Amino acid sequence: MPELPEVETVLRTLEHMIKGRRIEHVDVRYAKTVEDDPAVFAKRLAGEHFNGFERRGKYLIFRMDTLTLVSHLRMEGRYYVQKPSDPINRHMHVIFDLDDGSQLRYHDTRKFGRMFLCDKDYDFSHFNNLGPEPFDEAFSQEYIHAYRKGRSGPLKSLLLDQHFVAGIGNIYADEILSACGLRPGRSCRRITKKDEENIVLETRRILTEAIAAGGTTIRTYTSSLGVTGLFQNECCVHSQKVCRRCGSDIHMKFIGGRSSYYCPHCQK
Repeated sequence: MPELPEVETVLRTLEHMIKGRRIEHVDVRYAKTVEDDPAVFAKRLAGEHFNGFERRGKYLIFRMDTLTLVSHLRMEGRYYVQKPSDPINRHMHVIFDLDDGSQLRYHDTRKFGRMFLCDKDYDFSHFNNLGPEPFDEAFSQEYIHAYRKGRSGPLKSLLLDQHFVAGIGNIYADEILSACGLRPGRSCRRITKKDEENIVLETRRILTEAIAAGGTTIRTYTSSLGVTGLFQNECCVHSQKVCRRCGSDIHMKFIGGRSSYYCPHCQK
């Protein structure tokens, strides 16, 4: 599943490619992709321009003239900007005809991705009870200390909790905990103030580096917009056989149903 850096990469690439473009027509080829009547969805978007590009957690937010289009890629969602003459395959579920003659195509093999419309100035601060963005001042040592109070679950599950912090997924949770020297199965109750400070610092550092690298291309996910993520070359533990820091064998265990990679030598 694309995580914050991948979604940010898609957003920035789309901003470069389609900012200011007007939607001439929308063809919804798989009705469940849009959380509205497909005909109403298409009619409301006709004539709208792609003006503003934002991200909230793993959601892409497109500010239009009179409304806002929101897209969640889920497991396999991706965008293509192509010519009308390019082949359309059966996994392209929403096609936007743009005023420059190009098409923005939403492709989703698993059909889990969703789009919906909301007000032009909709405030996403507390959208879906998402936690603060990793780069927000609200995500601090004090915040982590208060949030984990009374909790005893594993640290890995805490980082994956979108109500705790928005946008972190499996890959980056492993890398953050590796950088902090903490095992993914360690209890939230058993960390120090210094650990909390390190989680904030390493989360921001790793996500910043991942965004700069264009995200992580692992298994089937790429941005599909001419951008290939390179951060997988920097992963210390996730999907690795040996630790890039000390050379020890990487261990893997399932935590909350998710594969979790760690170095038993570097992580307490």
